[in-house]
Amino acid sequence: MLYNLNIEQYKNERSKDEETNMLLIELLNINNIKLDVEASDWEQAIDLGGSILLQEGLIEPRYLEAIKETKKKLGPYIVIAPGIAISHSKPEDGALNMGMSLVRLKEPIDFGHQTNGPVKLLFTLAATDKKAHLEALKQLMHIFLRKKDMNILLNSQDIEEIAKVISKHSRN
Repeated sequence: MLYNLNIEQYKNERSKDEETNMLLIELLNINNIKLDVEASDWEQAIDLGGSILLQEGLIEPRYLEAIKETKKKLGPYIVIAPGIAISHSKPEDGALNMGMSLVRLKEPIDFGHQTNGPVKLLFTLAATDKKAHLEALKQLMHIFLRKKDMNILLNSQDIEEIAKVISKHSRN
């Protein structure tokens, strides 16, 4: 697969100083993308995004509970743009390794955000520290600003096509 070859290429080209800044392509594995998933509410959507990371051994089950508890306490802060949420918790809440999942919901779900809801794309982030994922998040934001690329994330049935968009934005 082209996508997996690009991950190795990026890892090999990076200097030692850059090792603490993960690229989006390193966090969001093609196997961690699920399309048109059905969820009945925001809690189930978070469970679905987190279950991918659980299966990969990147988080403990308590990490998902921490995400949901924080959302209940702080409100829909994870809804960062129209139709987009990034669920996450603190490293000490059960993040075992770095990673990310993408769940595209079949039907948008209300997360309680008045202006940016309902959510169609849910990214779930597992971070073992507070800095290593920042470059990857910046790269993800670049995708959000590109109408053509967002259209692919929102509508493509081809995971490889979605992976190419991720790869294209995974640059230092």
